[in-house]
Amino acid sequence: MQSLGRFFRFAENGTCLRTEIIAGVTTFMTMAYILVVNANILCVAAGDEYRSSIVFATAISSAIACFVMGLVSNYPFALAPGMGLNAFFAYTVCLGLGFPYPLALTAVLIEGVIVILLTLTKARTAIIQAIPNALKSATAVGIGLFIALIGMGIDMRLIIQQGKLVDMPGGARIDGVGSFEMLSSFLSPFSTPHTVMALCGLVLIVLLLAWRIRGAILLAILGTAAIGWIFEVSKPPDLASVPSLPDLERSFIGSAFLGLGDLKAGDLWNFLFVGFAFLFVDFFDTIGTFMGLGRQAGYIGPSGDLPRSRRALLADAIGTVVGAIFGTSSVTSYIESASGISEGGRTGMTAVVTGVLFTLTIFFIPVFTKIPAYATGPALVIVGILMMKSVTDIAWDDVAEAVPAFLIVVGIPFFFSIADGLAVGFIAYPLIQLFRGRMRQVSVVMWIIFVVFVARYALISSGALPWPVKALPAPPG
Repeated sequence: MQSLGRFFRFAENGTCLRTEIIAGVTTFMTMAYILVVNANILCVAAGDEYRSSIVFATAISSAIACFVMGLVSNYPFALAPGMGLNAFFAYTVCLGLGFPYPLALTAVLIEGVIVILLTLTKARTAIIQAIPNALKSATAVGIGLFIALIGMGIDMRLIIQQGKLVDMPGGARIDGVGSFEMLSSFLSPFSTPHTVMALCGLVLIVLLLAWRIRGAILLAILGTAAIGWIFEVSKPPDLASVPSLPDLERSFIGSAFLGLGDLKAGDLWNFLFVGFAFLFVDFFDTIGTFMGLGRQAGYIGPSGDLPRSRRALLADAIGTVVGAIFGTSSVTSYIESASGISEGGRTGMTAVVTGVLFTLTIFFIPVFTKIPAYATGPALVIVGILMMKSVTDIAWDDVAEAVPAFLIVVGIPFFFSIADGLAVGFIAYPLIQLFRGRMRQVSVVMWIIFVVFVARYALISSGALPWPVKALPAPPG
């Protein structure tokens, strides 16, 4: 016990082993929903037969990333496959661009390796500082809307695509609002058992969050799933198979190393663009989370710097590489770590405890694979709502910031693509500054990003690159 105290510096941080364990359990409870949600999203692209493998990949990559974070940086920050990044992986890269799953994993693997190199050379921090804060905040808000839309499309039937309400009978169009036919078409899906269960789950999450119950999202997911099992809306798990080791006969483990074999000559530009999009979103999602958690825990002083930030960023990048090898999208830090910090967690022991619990979930994969989509859809909506708070960080009275930020916020959900949403905002920002005679205020990094985005759309318009056609398929399971 004393050796643990010395290693994690309990006395210096004003904590103890008991407090750190409680904080680790609390953090796990608030973010364990990712085990189910990540599988439901990625199975849309991979196929439902890979569900067990993806749950395993989620658990093991989260565990390893938490261990590295705790042991190397001594911070109570937990990590797991990132929300938004997994949706971009499944809906845009695999379904929209038609990339095979192993090729998409390869893009994540290469992105992780690049991030490791950039972190070791301090370039990652310099690049982050070159992007205007308004665009960073807009990215978080846009991703929140994107996640919420995906959640509403999973057995809640509210996604709007191509001017129609998905799964609406009779092809009811948006311009039919106000007609009895439109109203009846809109309401009819809410009579289905799955949709009713999803709405009940949404109400349950809101109530648990309002009552400030720890692990509200996870408890609501499990509660909604249990009600669905009881009333035979979906099949329950076979508890006789628990605990058990995962069956990885169907698995993507290691396929990221072979994914380049699926890359066609015409897909090279899109592959590079996808890697850039993963890199960009992972950059700012991570640093934003670190800054928020660092302020809450009292690590950030007057200078605004986070001590040992390079070690923390390195843990994030290593998690991404491990996740790609095992078969999941980019791993990043989780703002839910704030729950453990609020319980007194101040050292890496909190992250280690969270990692241990993620490891133990591997033996309960048969339960997680039977949690239906209608139980996880509401969680996505709530996560999207919570991400909207960054909208207040945008200077809406400044046109040079407001217009590009607005284009990103509406572009990501409108195009159903993080990459395309970012493109319109990052093209608009330098142009507006140029027209205002403030070209020198735009960093070299921003101009490079501008050229990359413009070149991509020039190639698309010329027919050299395909325009990604996106669709929302029926949820697996």
